[in-house]
Amino acid sequence: MRQAIFLHIFLGILAFLGAFYVNAEDPYRYYTWTVTYGPISPLGVPQKGILINGQFPGPNIDCVTNDNIIVNVINKLDEPFLITWNGIKQRKTSWQDGVLGTNCPIPPNSNWTYKFQTKDQIGTFSYFPSIGMQRASGGFGGFNVQHRSVIPVPYPIPADEFTLLVGDWYKADHKTLQQKLDSGYPLAPPDALLINGLPRNIAVFSGQKGKTYKFRISNVGISASFNFRIQSHTMVLVEVEGAHTLQEVYESIDVHPGQSVAVLVTFNAQVKDYFIIASSRFTRNVITTTAILRYAGSSTKAGGPLPIGPTYQKHWSMKQARTIRLNLTANAARPNPQGSFHYGTIPVARTLVLQNSEAKIGAKLRYAVNMISYVDPETPLKLADWFNIPGVFNFNTIKDYPTQQGPAVLGTSVINTTLHDFVEIVFVNNETTVQSWHLDGYSFYVVGYGPAPWTPKMRKRYNNVDGVPRHTVPVFPKSWTAIYASLDNKGMWNLRSAIWARRYLGQQLYIRVWNNEPSVYTETNIPPNALYCGKAKPQ
Repeated sequence: MRQAIFLHIFLGILAFLGAFYVNAEDPYRYYTWTVTYGPISPLGVPQKGILINGQFPGPNIDCVTNDNIIVNVINKLDEPFLITWNGIKQRKTSWQDGVLGTNCPIPPNSNWTYKFQTKDQIGTFSYFPSIGMQRASGGFGGFNVQHRSVIPVPYPIPADEFTLLVGDWYKADHKTLQQKLDSGYPLAPPDALLINGLPRNIAVFSGQKGKTYKFRISNVGISASFNFRIQSHTMVLVEVEGAHTLQEVYESIDVHPGQSVAVLVTFNAQVKDYFIIASSRFTRNVITTTAILRYAGSSTKAGGPLPIGPTYQKHWSMKQARTIRLNLTANAARPNPQGSFHYGTIPVARTLVLQNSEAKIGAKLRYAVNMISYVDPETPLKLADWFNIPGVFNFNTIKDYPTQQGPAVLGTSVINTTLHDFVEIVFVNNETTVQSWHLDGYSFYVVGYGPAPWTPKMRKRYNNVDGVPRHTVPVFPKSWTAIYASLDNKGMWNLRSAIWARRYLGQQLYIRVWNNEPSVYTETNIPPNALYCGKAKPQ
C-alpha cells in the first residue's frame, strides 16, 4: 500500500514538473515573409524595390528576451536571397546567421525557415539582405527585443516607443550599383537620407506634452554616418545595441553604418510641431532629411532654422564616442549587474591588428584587410568546416598583423580561435574616410580610440572599466579603434565593414570559434532543413 501511495506521489511530482517545464518554455513567434520586387518612389523617382510582404521597409520584429523566432522566408526574386539579423547573437546557432559564410542562399521561387532565439538579449537591432548589394533596394527592418517583465530597466517605462530606420539612399537600384562596383568603379555619394523609407517631412511621431518616449534609431544605410537631433529637445541615451549606458544628455548624436541606439525624449516644449533631423557626416556635401515630432493638439507646423549639427569634425565624433559608457550597476537581459563582468582584468590570449586598405587587383577596385581582399567560396565556410571539406579555406591566408610585403591579393580569410579565448582586436584605418566594423555573434567591449599609428603603448589609454559592449564600432580617418571580445559563442562569425560597397569588394573576413568537444551545450547540430550548395552535400 505504501509503495502504491509513494508511486502515485512520485508520478504526481513528475506530472507537475512536466507541466512546469512545458509552461516555462520560452514563447514562439512565427512569421511568414514573402520577398518580392515592387515599385517604390521614396525620392519621387520610380524604382524597383525589394519588399517584404509588400512593405518597404519590411515589417519590424518586436519580441522579448529569450523568445524563439521562426521566420519562413519565401524568395520570389529572380536571384538568391538571405537575411542577416544585425546584432542578434545567434547563441550556439551560427547556422542561422544568414550570410554566405554560414548559409547557402535561398534560391529563387523557394523558401527557407530561420529558427533562432533572442537568448539573453535586450535592445535595438535591425535586419537586412546580406547578398551582394540587395540591401540598397530595401528588404530591411527593425528588430526590437524588450526586457522580460520580471527584469527592471534603469529608467521609468516610457509612454510609448518609436522605431526609426535612418539611412542613405540611391536612386539607382542594387543591380545597377553592383554592376558599377563589378566594373571596378567606386559608388558616387548617396542621393538622400530616408527615415523609415520616407523623404523629408513625411514621417510623423506623435506624443503628449509632459510624457517621455523612447526612440529606437538604427543606421540601415550602406555608406553614410549621420548625426541625429530634434529641434528644441534634448535626448537621454539609455541603450546601444543591447547594453544599458550611462544616461548622458545629448543635443545630437552620431550613428554610424550598422549601429543602433535608443534615446529618451521628453515632450516638454510648447505644443506644436518640431523637426527631427538626420544629416550626413564626413561627406563633402552634407545631406539632410527631416521628420516631424508632433505634440497632441498641435496646430502649428514645424518652422524656423534647423539646429546645426556637426559636419566633418572627426575629433568631435571621437570625443562623443568616448562618452558612451556602460551603466555598471544596471542589468540588461539578466538580473546581474552589467558591471559584474570585469573585462579589464582578463588576460588577453591573442591580439589581432586589422588594417583596412583600398587596392587595385586586376585593374579593378577592391578593398582589403591586412592585404587580403575577401572572396566568398561557392561552399559556405560553416558547411565546409562541419563536414571537413578540403580546399575551401585555410587558416594561413590572413596574418594577425598588417604586412606591407607585396600588393593586395584575393583570398578567403578565416582566423582560427579557441572557444573562450579573450582577444584584443585593433582596427587601424590609414585612409581618409571613416570606417565602420561589425562582428556577428557577439558584443565586444569598445576600449579605445586614437589617432594612428597604434602601438602597444596605447593600451595605457584603454578604458578597462566601463567600455560599452556593442556589435558595431567606428574607426575614424587616420585613426585606430580597439576592442576586447570574449569568444564564448562557438561558430563561424563574419567580421565585416558595415559600409556595404567595401564589404562587397573584400573588406571582410571570418572568425572561427572552435573546440574539439562536440556538444549541443556549446553548438547545435546542423539544422534538419539546412540548404546545401557548392561541395557540401547532405550526409
